[in-house]
Amino acid sequence: MSNENVNWAGNLTYGAETIVAPSTVGEVQDLVARSPRVRALGTRHSFTDIADTPGTLISLAGLDPELRIDPAAMTASVTGGTTYGALISALQAQGFAVHNTGSLPHISVAGATATGTHGSGDGNGILSTAISAVELVTADGSLTTIDRSSEHLSALAVGLGAFGIITRVTLDLQPSYLVRQDVYRYAPWETVLEQLDEVMASAYSVSLLADFGSPTVMQIWLKTRLDEGDHPEVAPTLFGGTWYDDSDELAPENVNQRASVPGPWSERMPHFRLDRQPSNGGDELQSEYYVSREHGVQALEVLRTLGTQISPHLLISEIRTAAADSLWMSPAFERDVLCIGFTWAKHPAEVAALSSVIEEALAPFAPRQHWGKLFNFDADVIRERFPRVTDFKDLRRQYDPDGKFWNSFLERNLGAP
Repeated sequence: MSNENVNWAGNLTYGAETIVAPSTVGEVQDLVARSPRVRALGTRHSFTDIADTPGTLISLAGLDPELRIDPAAMTASVTGGTTYGALISALQAQGFAVHNTGSLPHISVAGATATGTHGSGDGNGILSTAISAVELVTADGSLTTIDRSSEHLSALAVGLGAFGIITRVTLDLQPSYLVRQDVYRYAPWETVLEQLDEVMASAYSVSLLADFGSPTVMQIWLKTRLDEGDHPEVAPTLFGGTWYDDSDELAPENVNQRASVPGPWSERMPHFRLDRQPSNGGDELQSEYYVSREHGVQALEVLRTLGTQISPHLLISEIRTAAADSLWMSPAFERDVLCIGFTWAKHPAEVAALSSVIEEALAPFAPRQHWGKLFNFDADVIRERFPRVTDFKDLRRQYDPDGKFWNSFLERNLGAP
């Protein structure tokens, strides 16, 4: 692994003394046992310092993915540093699928789930809801497995790296399925907001790509789940938007094919191609807030009033949905959510100031944040919005009594260990 000590976007320099990439779980156990401070490092796609430590950063990218499929239990397990892209390609080749993916297939399974990453879909939980077990190296170097027979999994599934190094993740499977992607452009904001529930329920997974300073929603992406032999007609207009054939030369080369051609879920659910740089190639900053679905329209209306402030620094906003879950540190804990993501130009000072403005404007709706993206909430606000914080910290002490895995990010946002 490279010794370069910055994250993917280059907005963060890690403070770790050393970054290592062991090739076996035994090596991970040894490193954890003899390191006074240690954390797991994923694919570096977090914009916050959630992964950092003053001690040793351990990347699991050097472990063999060692995919194990149990057809009877309909589960698959894979090493934590495996990317979703590698996982979903291997699953599809054997006729299996997971319920959802994030936008980027480049992110690791353990890193994505530990930070609460999600895809979209009214009926789809965040990626962590598919976890049926985790294998964990705890503070003394021991290897333990936590599954759904223990309430602890509800804490560890979005564990923020606080319990140990997750060396293996077991996920629920389902049979492979087909997905068709359709894109509609320039739907009026007023129409979308008047029919927001209908818009977000119009496909298995729906994303709105928007600029709050524009009179229209730039694109509505619909990912429709199909059975073999299904060939529904494409509507030329929908919600005031016009269907877009992106097979032309204007289509971004790093985005998966859409143009209403059905394909395997593994090539349609992620937005971006695994063989290209995703999003803006890292030349960006990101933040994301989750509000209860009942407040979704009001929250978007408030953001539209800030459009003239937001637009000069915004590359794109993506608006998605996720179903409620029971995972303690999930932004969708016990409520269906509208996820409002911002991909910013790399204007750190302006984005930091705007984030405070946005958070204050959304405060009546008690937004929660994505743990791997930029936010300004303090620990008091986070305790109010995530009601299991105290339980999370109490349980963490059982796994890591000396705070080996605790770091400045967790102390700043959750309080002293």
